[in-house]
Amino acid sequence: MATIFVQWLLSASLALFHPFFVSVIEINHNEKEATAEISIRIFTDDLEKTLQKQSTGTIDIIKPANKAYIDQQINQYIGKTLQIKINGKPVKFNYIGYEIIRESVWSYFEVEQVKEMNTVDIHCSILHDYETSQINLFHVKSKGNQKSYKLDYPQKTIQFSF
Repeated sequence: MATIFVQWLLSASLALFHPFFVSVIEINHNEKEATAEISIRIFTDDLEKTLQKQSTGTIDIIKPANKAYIDQQINQYIGKTLQIKINGKPVKFNYIGYEIIRESVWSYFEVEQVKEMNTVDIHCSILHDYETSQINLFHVKSKGNQKSYKLDYPQKTIQFSF
C-alpha cells in the first residue's frame, strides 16, 4: 500500500514539472454579418516567451508599457503562424485585439465578406517555434455544425468541410 502511494505521489510531482503546451483556435462563421470570427487562446507565459525571441523590445502582455507594440507583435506572429483558406481562397484576417482571461491571452481576428463557409483549410504552426510538444486544438463552426480537431506537433494542416 505504501509503495502505491509513493508511486502516485511521484507521478503527481512529475506532472507539475512537465506542463502541457496547448492553444485553442475557434473559427465561427457569422452568416448574419458575413464574417468569419477567429479567437485564439494561448497561455500568456508561452506567448510572451515566443514573442520575446522575435522582438528587440520588452514583451509584457499583462502590463504592457506600449500596448500598440504588443498588439503589433501578436498580429505579426499570428499572421506568420496561421494561414487559412475559406472555400479554397486564402483570406486576410483583421486583428481586433486581445484580452487576458485568467492565465491565457485571447486574441481576436475577423475575416470580412464570407457569405458561405463550405471548406476551411488551415496551416498552423502556432508555438511550434517554442515547444515541440505543442498541441493546437481547433473548433470550427459553420451552418450550425461544429467540428473539432487536434493538431499535434509536427502536424500543421487540417481541412474542415461543411
